[in-house]
Amino acid sequence: MERTIPNLLAGAVEAAAERPWLFHEDASFTYEQAWRRIGTVAARLADLGVGRGDLVLATLRNTAGHLFTWLGLMRLGAVLVAANPASTEAELAGLIGQTGPRLVIGDGEVDRLLGAGDADPPDGTGPGPDDPAVLIPTSGTTGRSKLVTQTHRAYVMDGEGFPWWMELTADDRLMTSLPLFHINAPAYSVLGSAAARAGLVLLSRFSHRTFLDSARRYGATEFNAIGAMIEMLMHQPERPDDADSPLRLAYTGPAPPEARQLEIERRLGLRLVCGYALSESPYGTIWPRGTRPYGTLGAIRQHPTLGRVNEGRVMRGDRPVPPGEVGELELRNPAVMLGYWGMPDETATVIRPDGWLRTGDLVVENPDGTYTFVGREKEIIRRRGENLSPAEVEEALAAHPAVAEVAVVGVPSDLTEEEVKAFVVPAPGAAPDPPALHAWAADRLTRYKVPRYIELVPELPHTPTGRVAKHQLPKERTPTEWDKESPAMSDE
Repeated sequence: MERTIPNLLAGAVEAAAERPWLFHEDASFTYEQAWRRIGTVAARLADLGVGRGDLVLATLRNTAGHLFTWLGLMRLGAVLVAANPASTEAELAGLIGQTGPRLVIGDGEVDRLLGAGDADPPDGTGPGPDDPAVLIPTSGTTGRSKLVTQTHRAYVMDGEGFPWWMELTADDRLMTSLPLFHINAPAYSVLGSAAARAGLVLLSRFSHRTFLDSARRYGATEFNAIGAMIEMLMHQPERPDDADSPLRLAYTGPAPPEARQLEIERRLGLRLVCGYALSESPYGTIWPRGTRPYGTLGAIRQHPTLGRVNEGRVMRGDRPVPPGEVGELELRNPAVMLGYWGMPDETATVIRPDGWLRTGDLVVENPDGTYTFVGREKEIIRRRGENLSPAEVEEALAAHPAVAEVAVVGVPSDLTEEEVKAFVVPAPGAAPDPPALHAWAADRLTRYKVPRYIELVPELPHTPTGRVAKHQLPKERTPTEWDKESPAMSDE
């Protein structure tokens, strides 16, 4: 059977029709009930003239109705333009102007698609495995966004692989609060749970205060997260029942340092499996089953039945670099995107003619075949003739007990190149002192890596997937920053 999203779901329905699948708020749906609602949405969309290959822009919230809408589009072979529901009118107008969708779907349209009773979808040719399934904006913009064009094959291979990578079985319930308009939740959680015939718990949003209670309420045994979410849980006041939940496994990235990972696992009573991927290639790296390569991205992930389908290499320009040296990670596999929608020049800068994807992430290959993340190629800061990774500085400062979250960026310097600035969010109830934070960093980092500027902020801006939106942090001097080299501070 061809690897398309409708075919994967149809297989799950055939094998486990009466098994509970989707849990959202107070509602639950068996595989068969969900399939009927997906078919109803497909029928209503077909009545509106939507068919194979048509672009449809939808602002997908984490609700059952929005999930059924996405899967209804997939059943018709339409292409979803996945929009963040928090987008401004200008950003949505930019996406609409860029893609020219046949239809735009918001909350009201989702209600109408599901509100008129069951209907049967039209017969006809569905999508092919290499047809576009979703256009994923890489950033909110009022101009032209890079729209990652991902295929049915990529999504299905993710769904087939995830249960193997995460030891997910039909007896599990997989919980996610990650947004449906990104790739992680739809590919890994939605399709991964279907491939395993497992349950899926869809939370409306992430709340560090109620997340563990939600796991208890729904009986969740696994969840998907990103590192910032895990740290938000850890910065909650510790409770005696933190580990008292059915959770046993969590998928996250990037990998924390070994000591921090063991602390997280002890407190939450579960095991972390760490990996790395990106919208341009959701087949990235994963900790191989049975291994614990702390602090690494893991090894190149493969498919459980297709064998070796994914290749990785570390390059500096057009030259491979040996293990132990820093270079850019490149990937080649059937889940690499088709390209950036309507942007052949931008596509050519990241996909080589022989199919290798330039990820833009700097890594070191380790002797055991795993990779250690160094930093984003574009984020590397050059200070006084030396290159440094913001991630290394962030890790040092984040280890301070008074720090909840930190982001490090390069800012303009009077001496050319850049200076290092750290934006620090205090831990609850803490009042970190910038000079003390500077001294803490100086004890752990080479001198040129220690931030010159430190600014305490109540929160950091985040992307919809929880990553720190560093491009939104100010690069200019601010009156509230602490400057190590101001006349009052300088002892150098």
